Amino acid sequence: MLGNGVVGILSESVNKWERRAPLTPAHCARLLHSGRDKTGVARIIVQPSTKRIHHDIQYEDVGCEISEDLSECGLIVGVKQPKLEMVFPDRAYAFFSHTHKAQKENMPLLDKILAERATLYDYELIVRDNGKRLIAFGKYAGRAGTIDILHGLGQRMLHLLHPLVFLYIFSLEFISCLDVDKGYLSLGYSTPFLSLGQSYMYSSLAAAKAAIITVGEEIATFGLPAGICPLVFIFTGSGNVSLGAQDIFKLLPHVFIDSSRLPELFNNARECTRTSKKVFQVYGCVVTSENMVEHRDPTKGFDKADYYAHPEHYNSIFHERVAPYASVIVNCMYWEKRFPRLLSTQQLQDLTRNGCPLVGVADISCDIGGSLEFVNQTTHIDSPFFRYDPLNDTYHQDMEGSGVVCSAVDILPTEFAKESSNHFGDKLSGFIGNLASTSDITNLPSHLRRACIVHKGALTSLYEYIPRMRSSDSEDVSDNLPNSHPNKKKYNLLVSLSGHLFDKFLINEALDIIEAAGGSFHSVKCQVGQNTDALSYSELEVGADDRAILDQIIDSLTSLANPSENDGQSKENNRISLKVGKIQENDIKNGSDTKAKSAVLIIGAGRVCRPAAELLASIGSTSSGQWLRTCLETDIEEQNGVQVLVASLYLKDAEEITEGIPNAEAIQLDVTDSESLCKCIAQRTTLLMPIVALFLWNDTLDYGTLITFLFNEIGLVQVQVVISLLPASCHVVVANACIELKKHLVTASYVDDSMLTLDEKARNAGITILGEMGLDPGIDHMMAMKMINQAHVRKGRIKSFISHCGGLPSPAAANNPLAYKFSWSPAGAIRAGRNPAIYRSHGETVHVDGDSLYDSAVRLRMPDLPAFALECLPNRNSLVYGDLYGIGREASTIFRGTLRYEGMTLIWLLIRFICFNLLSTNACIGFGEIMGTLGRIGLFSTEAHPILEHGKSRTFRRFLCELLKIDSQNADEALLGEKYISERIFSLGHCKEQGTAVKAAKTIIFLGLHEQTEIPGSCQSAFAVTCLRMEERLAYSSTEQDMVLLYHEVEVEFPDGRPTENHRATLLEFGETKNGKMTTAMALTVGVPAAIAALLLLENKIKTRGVLRPIEPEVYVPGNCFSQNLFQLLVLYSLHTGNIGSLWHQVGGEDRMKSIFFFLEISDLLSCTDSGFKQEFQNQNQTTICSSCNRNCTVYLNKQRHPWLSDGNRITKYIYLTEALAL
Repeated sequence: MLGNGVVGILSESVNKWERRAPLTPAHCARLLHSGRDKTGVARIIVQPSTKRIHHDIQYEDVGCEISEDLSECGLIVGVKQPKLEMVFPDRAYAFFSHTHKAQKENMPLLDKILAERATLYDYELIVRDNGKRLIAFGKYAGRAGTIDILHGLGQRMLHLLHPLVFLYIFSLEFISCLDVDKGYLSLGYSTPFLSLGQSYMYSSLAAAKAAIITVGEEIATFGLPAGICPLVFIFTGSGNVSLGAQDIFKLLPHVFIDSSRLPELFNNARECTRTSKKVFQVYGCVVTSENMVEHRDPTKGFDKADYYAHPEHYNSIFHERVAPYASVIVNCMYWEKRFPRLLSTQQLQDLTRNGCPLVGVADISCDIGGSLEFVNQTTHIDSPFFRYDPLNDTYHQDMEGSGVVCSAVDILPTEFAKESSNHFGDKLSGFIGNLASTSDITNLPSHLRRACIVHKGALTSLYEYIPRMRSSDSEDVSDNLPNSHPNKKKYNLLVSLSGHLFDKFLINEALDIIEAAGGSFHSVKCQVGQNTDALSYSELEVGADDRAILDQIIDSLTSLANPSENDGQSKENNRISLKVGKIQENDIKNGSDTKAKSAVLIIGAGRVCRPAAELLASIGSTSSGQWLRTCLETDIEEQNGVQVLVASLYLKDAEEITEGIPNAEAIQLDVTDSESLCKCIAQRTTLLMPIVALFLWNDTLDYGTLITFLFNEIGLVQVQVVISLLPASCHVVVANACIELKKHLVTASYVDDSMLTLDEKARNAGITILGEMGLDPGIDHMMAMKMINQAHVRKGRIKSFISHCGGLPSPAAANNPLAYKFSWSPAGAIRAGRNPAIYRSHGETVHVDGDSLYDSAVRLRMPDLPAFALECLPNRNSLVYGDLYGIGREASTIFRGTLRYEGMTLIWLLIRFICFNLLSTNACIGFGEIMGTLGRIGLFSTEAHPILEHGKSRTFRRFLCELLKIDSQNADEALLGEKYISERIFSLGHCKEQGTAVKAAKTIIFLGLHEQTEIPGSCQSAFAVTCLRMEERLAYSSTEQDMVLLYHEVEVEFPDGRPTENHRATLLEFGETKNGKMTTAMALTVGVPAAIAALLLLENKIKTRGVLRPIEPEVYVPGNCFSQNLFQLLVLYSLHTGNIGSLWHQVGGEDRMKSIFFFLEISDLLSCTDSGFKQEFQNQNQTTICSSCNRNCTVYLNKQRHPWLSDGNRITKYIYLTEALAL
């Protein structure tokens, strides 16, 4: 029966929550349909299950048989161990047996397998040659466990006592001196975590992550209560479980800090909470053994190899240096009894008495009574938490009362049963054929032979120690015991060990020493003593790439073999004999010299992606090569272009981006899965299918020609640069992968502290991480630095720097009372409009509270665009740009603002009528005034509203009446017209002027908030209701254009008496329709700079390594060659594609530009030596070029002859009218 090719799949019976399957229907289909000759599988019989994540019918549909009887199966596979009655004679079994450590609870199963002369393979023991497991669920355990503790955290916070309550209990005198309301001590906290469910409640891992991201947005926008902050998550260990846990944590707005900075963090937090009631991020801290223990000898530092060899020489310090600052401990470390505990029960009790803020513990490792002594019980998916009260040393099954909420679920991966089964099956299906068709394990690959604990009723040689261990008091043996061959290292030697290696676990110490030092090992021979008095013998091939490391390993092993007199151990039983062979040097050669084609990986398939993909994919074409060659001073065609890979969580989104773009490929990627991310970034693939098809179609070429062509002419497609267009919170994950794989990275997001911490790592890896490469930030930086540096070169001093930028509807699309539309979720825009701001004006620092931001809007008119009626809102912290731009000490005014339309002025109405044949009767409507009034009405409140509770009948009209305090009994009959609403708004004091109330009323009517239609049940707050209506009523149609307007104004004064100069630079861009698809101006001005930055990195034109912004001269200054100016590249690309709307720079306030449509910074773009660029302009039919090496000059374009300015061009009409009004 063994090796008959028939595979049985068990129905999991150990736990009611176990929904995983070792093989999914898709895996079964591949195994069956490929044929037994290829897969070794003839039939698959599946035990029926009503709870398995994949239904029985899905297995039937792919050719599996459904039957309770698996007696015909030669190989039976499951996730967990089967019932004893399912163990048949002469069969092979594969599952997580938990027997190789001689675990007592599973010895009856092992005895049954031995008695039935069966064969047992353990997934846990299928390892690579470097000792790492090939099949595991570790990351899914970390992900599920972290989501569950966040869910529990939300519930626990509702019942949480203020942290000061513990001090209150023990020191009333101390608490009385603080300015704290004692009634506040007993109140709970409502946090965004309360909306989270447990992991199993989500349909997929992606859905769970989306929920976490939503919580993160809430925290970033509205903050967490200061009373529970700083909220610090401690992650123990650095393995797959810890990495999975951190994957989830990183979806929140976060900062990782070193454990040594925890006291400083808490001291700073106390100062901050005195001035702020909210904290807008959480903190993470990853700790390993080095942070948990210290040597008993104060003269000795921590040595990992020594710690693993002699843990008794070390004392725990976790309770002194880490735990006092922990809010949540996520325990991901494997622990053995010989090591100090992470936190004992007594230590937790002492910490609690001293006011420790610990709220929750997720013991994902689930070592009951182990490293966390007070975790004395497992929990279950349906009851995942218990509460331990340290002060009373009692355990409870509720959330109310004092103490720490603890989770210790031992089957966490099953909460993501679908994803974990797919992941597991992908690995296992590669081994099933060998296991199902083999009766002699000597024919198996080494990694499967090592995983065989029992063969035909007998323990295999590697596991003959198990009977010895069953009689031992201890139950702990290292996971690496049945070891494996390493990847061949440069230096190798043979080490012979003899002694009580297994029954005293000395082999563990030896292997720990090797791994801790960074070495590798291969088990050459292993003989286990046949009785307790006999010694065991093992030969290991030990390797390292560094001779010094190998010497260190031998020294540590020698210390293990010769313990000192003061160790307090019995030398007779705890000593090993050591013999060391001769070191051999292995000649390691570099890999293939196959030439590689450049590839750029774009992660994120939003609106910004397509312009970037189009530009990159066009490289290599004749027209693109001409303008790019001018800039890069290289023959770009020698690359055969650039291959573009567009990756998205949803493959359909990526395919929509790449549709119709040559040299572009769509792939699916979950960036939170680090293994998939690294594989995607590191991929080296050949695009063979189109080439093979070409040769098959051309029957004049033989196969020999094909093979020669493939090997000699076709290079590999290798990713060299990654562009991340993901949310900013995801960039660090991608950046770390790029550092590990030595790939350049470009992002369009702000460079925050988490990215800056990677600067040294990036430099050491020899890569560039170029951030803020979009519009704002991005083009604004480059325009600003060019203007500032030009002023400094002329010995000028920046007196004032003012920058405005806005994404707006085009004039034709500004057809609503707000004169604004959303191309993305309104929630983000509204939240951004409620952030506090700070700037400097004439030497005085101005602070604007977030609640007052809309009311701070001021009227703005641009000299170059007098027809635009605009208003400006301060944009967050402008002062940081003083330091970034190097003008912090000289500029008395530093201001960055966000642009919105002020309203429909008479000039604006005239433009709309003349240019677009549109007529509106709306009066001047100010965006800031309206939004501020709506905020005071309560339409932006995020608090749950009673009228929106589930089960209640609620209409938009009834809800509006509630906000405007109109009698709810008459709400349905009320005549809620514009006049009535405006009068109500004014009478309630939501605005100071009647006109403002009218404007707000018009907006409310336009949004339909007065209508009798039902409000969806998903809306639980006024904020949600408003966002829903704005998303419906203020969206762009498929034919409407957006517009981007960027405007800098710099005032320069000179010490030598020269007159003060005013410099202005403006970028105006409109969205455009191509092939029936609208490409927004925002997408163009963000995607194109990011793509050009990738090109510069591909051509090694940016040589500085580390984390950069485009404020570095290497990026924006031409220097000695025109090729280095990314800002110029953007202009040239715009000329090449015809995408640019208008870009110009006016100097010194001179009125030379009055009748000119297109202005450029000529001093750099058209110096006398730039003949290539002159030719590019001449090809566009302009009539006159003025250029000078030493001073700015102007390009005059003939309006009648220039192809962009035909009579049918609406931009031309608009500019003509602008010029007429200006004159």
